[in-house]
Amino acid sequence: MSESTPIKIAQDFLLWMHDYTGLPWWLVIVLTTVVMRATVTLPLSFYQQYIIAKLENLKLEMDEIVKEMKKETDYGVYKYKWSKEYATRLYTHSVKKQWNNLIIRENCHPAKASILVLAQLPLWISLSMSIRNLCYMLPKQDASAYATYQEFITDGFLWVTNLTVADPFLLPVMMGLFNLAIIEITHMNRIKETTKLTRYMIYFFRIVVIGMVPVAMYVPSCVSLYWATSSAFGLLQNLILLSPKLRRFAGVPVTASESSRPYSLLREKIIARCSLRRRKIETSPRS
Repeated sequence: MSESTPIKIAQDFLLWMHDYTGLPWWLVIVLTTVVMRATVTLPLSFYQQYIIAKLENLKLEMDEIVKEMKKETDYGVYKYKWSKEYATRLYTHSVKKQWNNLIIRENCHPAKASILVLAQLPLWISLSMSIRNLCYMLPKQDASAYATYQEFITDGFLWVTNLTVADPFLLPVMMGLFNLAIIEITHMNRIKETTKLTRYMIYFFRIVVIGMVPVAMYVPSCVSLYWATSSAFGLLQNLILLSPKLRRFAGVPVTASESSRPYSLLREKIIARCSLRRRKIETSPRS
C-alpha cells in the first residue's frame, strides 16, 4: 500500500512543499493539511450542504404533491372501485416517480451528498500513509529518504523535538477533543428529532473517537500532528458551514431549518447542556 499511486502523489506533494517553502517539517505538515482541506474538503462540504438544502426544500414541495395524490387516489377508490392493494401500489409508484422527477429537475440526487466522505477518507489515508513513509524511509531506503528522515528527527517543535517518535499525550488528546467537539456540534445542529438509531450512532462515533486516542499515542508524532491539525480544521469547517453569509456566498439555498443566528443558538445549546449536566451532578448525591 505504501507504493500505491495516491500515496506516492501525496508523498511527492509533501516533498515539493518542503523544498518550495523551506519550512521545517512540522510546519510543512500543518500547512499541507490546511491547504488540502481548504481546497478539497471545504468546497465539497459546501457542495454537500447545497445538495442537502435542495433536498430539504424539495421535501416541502413534495409534501404538497403527496396531498394531491392522496386525494386523487381516494377519488379513484371511490369512483372506479379500485382495490386497496391496487390503489396502494399505484400511489407508491406515483410518489416515487414524482420524487425522481423533482430530483432530476433540481439535479440534486441524494447520493451526491456522500461525495465529501468519498473524497475525505481517501485523502486522510493517503496523507497519513505518505507522512508515515517519510518517517520510516519508505518505500525505498535510499540516500534521499535517509536525508528526509534526518530532517524529521530535528524539525520538531516545542515539546515534540523529534517527529519520528510518538507523542504520548498532548497531540492525541487534542485530536480526540477536536473530534468530540465536531460530533457534539453536528448533533446539536440536527434538524430532525434524535431517534434511537441516531443516539446509538452518536455513541458509536464517540467510542471510535476515544478509541483513536490511544492509537495516536503510539504512532510517530508527525502522523498524530497531521491527525490533530486535520481534526482542528474539521472543527473550524463545521463552524464555517453554519454561517448564513458564507452559505449564500457558496450558493447554498435558504431553508426553513436554517437559523439566522446559528452561533448564538449553538452557544445557548452548549450552555443549556452544561447547566443540565451540572444539575444532574448536584442532585445525584441527594438521591
